[in-house]
Amino acid sequence: MAAELLTIGAFARASRLSPKALRLYDELGLLRPAHVDPFNGYRHYAPAQLERARLVAWLRRLGMPLARVREVCELTGDAAAEAVAAYWAQVEADTAARRELAAFLVDQLQRKDIAMTTSPAITLRYAARTDRGLVRPTDQDAAYAGPRLLAVADGFGPSGGPAAAAAIAELRALEAAEATSTDPLTALEEAAQRANRAAPSADEATGSTLTALLRSGSQLALLHIGDSRAYVLRDSGLFRITHDHSLVQSLVDQGRLTPEEAPSHPQRAQLLRALDGGPEFAPDLQLLQARPGERYLLCTDGLYGVVPNEALQDVLTAATDPDQAVRDLIGLAHQAGAPDNVGCVVADVAAVK
Repeated sequence: MAAELLTIGAFARASRLSPKALRLYDELGLLRPAHVDPFNGYRHYAPAQLERARLVAWLRRLGMPLARVREVCELTGDAAAEAVAAYWAQVEADTAARRELAAFLVDQLQRKDIAMTTSPAITLRYAARTDRGLVRPTDQDAAYAGPRLLAVADGFGPSGGPAAAAAIAELRALEAAEATSTDPLTALEEAAQRANRAAPSADEATGSTLTALLRSGSQLALLHIGDSRAYVLRDSGLFRITHDHSLVQSLVDQGRLTPEEAPSHPQRAQLLRALDGGPEFAPDLQLLQARPGERYLLCTDGLYGVVPNEALQDVLTAATDPDQAVRDLIGLAHQAGAPDNVGCVVADVAAVK
């Protein structure tokens, strides 16, 4: 029988997989040898295994994770083809998202360089609104917009509404205080920490998301925790500047879920980070260089969960002022059935005259 088998070296050459890769795939149970010599441990493979090995090699060249390679190898015919097509569609979507992020970072870094030589004084024109939607019995979203502060919060659990309102209330103290030498990111984080400590115990499954922008000079300090979002509309397009702290986002990041599948996932509401009274408070913090002509959108998942990005951009581009933009965006959510509460803030950056 051994004469009919290929040594690991011969099998590696025929399959275009290295002996090291073959040993790894053996350990993972992805491609077991047909025979392992009990005395010297040499691996031998059957010629019939070459088809599977070549498929593994091709899938790895595509960049497919090993766990997904295993799934595809267990399929046959059309099912395997559909799995590969679905994976590649996800790769293209992820690439497009990274392309947008790269464009945003390039733009942001260039603006930072320009700001070192010229930083025009700016002001904000703003509007904020929440809406109960068409299904939920109560409104647990909160939104605020003022000369220095923009914020949205999405409450969850039995006391979600009060939790969201309390989070916004903690931040509103920053609006009343004049800008000082205090780092705006530190000021935002300390206010959010107070809101987190005031939130109910994590055991009560109640809490809130929080996404906020605090203006300091020509800069905007961003604080984000949960799955509410912040976007900025510039000449180069609409960019999302926050990353969801949710289970489905983590699955998308791991390649186990496509962005298209995320909105319908049964655990789409499960958060990995939030203001919930727990000890592991870890918001994202970022400092943005704002420029006249930009339009910012802060919103809860009741908006972006049912309104696609293209429609968000169309409304933000066409609306004459923030108030119209807020009303039109909530109108789109209603047209899509508004299954959740909607919290929405829109603000324009304008030069001080």
